[in-house]
Amino acid sequence: MDIEDRDDQRDADAGSSSELVRARDILPVTIPVLPQSERPFFPGQAIPLLVDPDRWGETLKVAQESSNNIIGLLLADASRAELATIENFYQMGTACRIHRVGSMDGRMQVLMEGVERFRVTEWLSEAPPFTARVEYLPEKRYEEIPEIKAYAIAVINTIKELIPLNPLYGEEFKMFLEHFHPNDPSHLADFAASLTTSAKHEQQEVLEALDLLTRMKRVHVLINKELEVAKAQAHIRKRVEDEMQEHQREMILREQMKVIQKELGISKDDRTAEADKFRERLETLVVPDVAMKRIDEEMEKFSVLETGSPEYATTRNYLDWLTQLPWGRYTDDQLDLDAARIILDEDHDGLADIKQRILEFIGVGIMKGEVSGSIILFVGPPGVGKTSLGRSIARSLGRKFFRFSLGGMRDEAEIKGHRRTYVGAMPGKFIRAIKDTQSANPVIMLDEIDKVGASYQGDPASALLEVLDPEQNVDFLDHYLDVPFDLSKTLFICTANQLDTIPAPLLDRMEVIQLSGYLASEKMEIAKNHLLPRQLERNGLKARGQLRIDKAALRKIVEEYAREAGVRRLEKYLGTIARKAVIKILKGEKTPIHVRAGDIESYLGKPVFVKEKRLSGIGVITGLAWTAMGGATLSIEATRIHSFSRGFKLTGQLGDVMRESAEIAYSYILANAERWGTSPDFFENSLIHLHVPAGATPKDGPSAGITMASALLSLARQRRPLRTLAMTGELTLTGQVLPVGGIREKVIAARRANIRELILPEANRGDFEEIPDYIREGVTVHFATQFPDLVPLLFDKPATRKRR
Repeated sequence: MDIEDRDDQRDADAGSSSELVRARDILPVTIPVLPQSERPFFPGQAIPLLVDPDRWGETLKVAQESSNNIIGLLLADASRAELATIENFYQMGTACRIHRVGSMDGRMQVLMEGVERFRVTEWLSEAPPFTARVEYLPEKRYEEIPEIKAYAIAVINTIKELIPLNPLYGEEFKMFLEHFHPNDPSHLADFAASLTTSAKHEQQEVLEALDLLTRMKRVHVLINKELEVAKAQAHIRKRVEDEMQEHQREMILREQMKVIQKELGISKDDRTAEADKFRERLETLVVPDVAMKRIDEEMEKFSVLETGSPEYATTRNYLDWLTQLPWGRYTDDQLDLDAARIILDEDHDGLADIKQRILEFIGVGIMKGEVSGSIILFVGPPGVGKTSLGRSIARSLGRKFFRFSLGGMRDEAEIKGHRRTYVGAMPGKFIRAIKDTQSANPVIMLDEIDKVGASYQGDPASALLEVLDPEQNVDFLDHYLDVPFDLSKTLFICTANQLDTIPAPLLDRMEVIQLSGYLASEKMEIAKNHLLPRQLERNGLKARGQLRIDKAALRKIVEEYAREAGVRRLEKYLGTIARKAVIKILKGEKTPIHVRAGDIESYLGKPVFVKEKRLSGIGVITGLAWTAMGGATLSIEATRIHSFSRGFKLTGQLGDVMRESAEIAYSYILANAERWGTSPDFFENSLIHLHVPAGATPKDGPSAGITMASALLSLARQRRPLRTLAMTGELTLTGQVLPVGGIREKVIAARRANIRELILPEANRGDFEEIPDYIREGVTVHFATQFPDLVPLLFDKPATRKRR
């Protein structure tokens, strides 16, 4: 329809062909389009819009340059107007006249008035500025229909109900009445739809409803939904206001009651109540005179301080700590040796020598009548039960138990507390442990004492000297308390993985108990009696009823996956099997899930450890080493590379001490070559290469000295050892064999490699004899004082072996 036809149609509709029409009132068929992403725009609305000048400035310019200032507002199904394309535009929108354009905060503010609905018939521009050919949809004139009138009255009544709930509705309704008559159902429907907060597609459906009755029905639904939302908001707001008023009323009444009670003498203020609470605590305590004098001084000061002053809070906290400590309150020890033995056996399998040492310690306490003034240090690899042994000791004595870790601690205030001059000052961990246990003689476990650090804030290891010295901790002085507290009745148990990093003065105050690790048989018992039941419980499985692991499967896990000294990794692998069994049960697999040795790889993957293969041959000797995971066998190899020049080469990532041991072994064998039946020319004209396998693993220590010398001697004599044996010991330049550490772990490693004949230093005879009989059983040990003592054992035919 062109402009002339449209004008004729409008004149016919108006009933007067002679009536003049202003040019600006003629709506063009081609208009610029501005996308809307939030909600559609209705005819009759006059709303200022904020638009991005960079994006839509050209579109507004095109509209303003036309004679009638008409622009089309069209809803787009996009999250932002900038993302709108012609594919996601709705087809029906509102033609608007631009009245005023301004700027605000860098954006264009455009005042528009909705004129008439239109439908897009053709897009003339597919990119901004959008331009479209449109068909206008003028509002039809309706005769007065009762149903439409009824809906109009219902909508007006709903709006009247909304006005008291939100004053903004009233302002909008006033503006509507200034421009339109309430009996105009078309504009009423559009206004009511714009008034709601309904979804944009619901409002678009109202815009697209050309039939007035259909439009009124849709608007009636939306305006009633809006009424329900407004009522709910008003209800929530009223409930919050009522609660706030009730709280304010209660607060006022409480304050009035306090004043009345105070006037009548039947109530106390906060300061008096606190002071009475502190005195009540002291009634059941036996406080030393020095501490009691300090408490009395602080109470006197506390009674005159204003409750709002900072000093009041500081003094109150100080008195709170002083009166909460268990002055003179001790737990009665359960000095029963048989009961202690039962508890230790219940909590731990194996460790027979450690249990015996603990029982001896408790036995001494029984003879003295009390267990006090003792500091025990458990030293051993991770996962061997150091912490759990501490808990068992506390349980067997019937004492309270408190544990904290010293690992990484760098501030001595953690030990001795902060001075009260600092904001947020607190006592040290020992006083906090006493307060938490409410006993003056608890068992306090200090984990990872070998990992205490030092910094500019002090040296915690030095601060521990006072705590762990029985002669000094009778009057332990915490910086925060500033009064002595008796820690002499406290039993301190420390744990460490090694002794090297513990300061000598601190180590001197402790009684060291070594935990070397477990045999495979001990690990299997621990897994059966402790680890597996615990993992079954943690994973929601019934004990023995839903998961069964064969003895052979347990042995395979111990020997091929969890060979370390402790059992921590063993428990992790058992937990992995339990979790995978849970998945199988949930999938409907029949219970019990039976895990055999052949199934282990499907649960845990390929073995972590392969069976130790002992090397043999000329120049190859098996040594024994200590590692963080326990003991290990080590085959040391020596070979002659060429005979052109003299030289000695070392490989295997050896540390400085181990390199020195190799140099000593080379020098000793070279100096005594003729004694051992070989020519010195062999070394004089040979480049010797000595290698310690597992080159990726760092190695250090002096205990491989006699092993390296034996490998060089075997190479020089071109004879292989006639016995299957392993050895350990430090060698000197004069051929002396010196003692080394880790004898128990090394003997266990030899048993694991099926080597039953060992050479040890004579000075380690006592260490070997302290090893339990079940470990020594079947092992033949030769003790050497000098290197010549072990040469016949290597190269002479075996005689009758002596069992040790």
